[in-house]
Amino acid sequence: MIQITDPAAKTPPALLSLAFRPFFLLASLWAAIAIGLWMGMLYGDLTLPTRFDPLSWHIHEMLFGWIGAAVAGFLLTAIPNWTGRTPVRGPLLAALAGLWMLARAASLASALLPLWLAAAVELAFPLAICALAWREIIAAGNRRNLPMPVPLALLTVADLLMYLPLAGIDVPQGLSWRLALAAVAILMSVIGARIIPAFTRNWLVARRSPVQPASSRWLDIAATASLHAALLGWALFPEVKALGLLLLTAAALNLWRVARWRGMATLAEPLLLVLHLGYLWIIAGAALLGLSLLQVAPIQVAAIHALTAGAMGSMVLGVMARVSLGHTGRTLSADASTRIIFLIISVAAFCRIAATLSLSNAYFLQLSALCWVLAFLLFVARYGAWLLRPRLR
Repeated sequence: MIQITDPAAKTPPALLSLAFRPFFLLASLWAAIAIGLWMGMLYGDLTLPTRFDPLSWHIHEMLFGWIGAAVAGFLLTAIPNWTGRTPVRGPLLAALAGLWMLARAASLASALLPLWLAAAVELAFPLAICALAWREIIAAGNRRNLPMPVPLALLTVADLLMYLPLAGIDVPQGLSWRLALAAVAILMSVIGARIIPAFTRNWLVARRSPVQPASSRWLDIAATASLHAALLGWALFPEVKALGLLLLTAAALNLWRVARWRGMATLAEPLLLVLHLGYLWIIAGAALLGLSLLQVAPIQVAAIHALTAGAMGSMVLGVMARVSLGHTGRTLSADASTRIIFLIISVAAFCRIAATLSLSNAYFLQLSALCWVLAFLLFVARYGAWLLRPRLR
């Protein structure tokens, strides 16, 4: 007996057709919601039923919640392009998105749950993403991309380290968030070095520009190795002053490197320019961190927010916009709304750093939070409908 099946029945809804769709939407919404909740806790207007103190919860939800969703959306969308394998979609993708949302609820209401359960729910998501990423890369024999999930694995370890003190287990103070910050910065630098010069070259070639990005194998190796070693060294040994020199060296090498990518030639296309600016924020964060370790100035908080509000904010929004446009069949160019989003996130970053250096820190902090929330809500307003609808062509 021949069974006739309806092909359309096997086609998932647009939202579950590729990982960037649900995860970019969730990341943007949570970026806005989490900062709103954090400001409420900071000013004493809100108390959450979480085991974390307000600052720890804020750190956790930015480095593991928001970034976790953004990284999952990017990696699970990019890996099929690297491997040629079928993307994660449909029920499995829905389950992963549901697991991420469950983890956010468990973190927010962890005081109402057994600690082991809250931690298990939290760690299940990054472990699942790591396992899926490595499974696909290994199955395709794609050795070049085998290291890509390593920063996500480090992020998972850092997440565990945030829960251990809640169980009375001693962990060096700040190790968890430093390791998480280093892991995300490393991932951004790797992805940035891969996509920024390539996208810039394609854009300039299409316009027959005589200016092209240049690369040097030895400069690339030196810039990457020094930056990654310095960030991991700082995460593990934050009091070693010699790491300050390594961070400044890494910043200088990466500034030389990014200057060769011809970012100034992309001023007419903010969709590219924002990625160059995001990488410059990584360099600024490394330099400020190096100066802080050398005790030139007490600017570690400014360095941290250069890497988070600056680099992560700019890179995440830039990548989300580009991937969303490209994978929904739209022109790879920033419209007026997208330009405004990029401008607002830059203002948020500058204000957040100004809040660490100014006597008017409360004003700059509130303005930064407002701009941050507005930027991500505008992304949802502009791109949300496209993420929910099928590709144009």
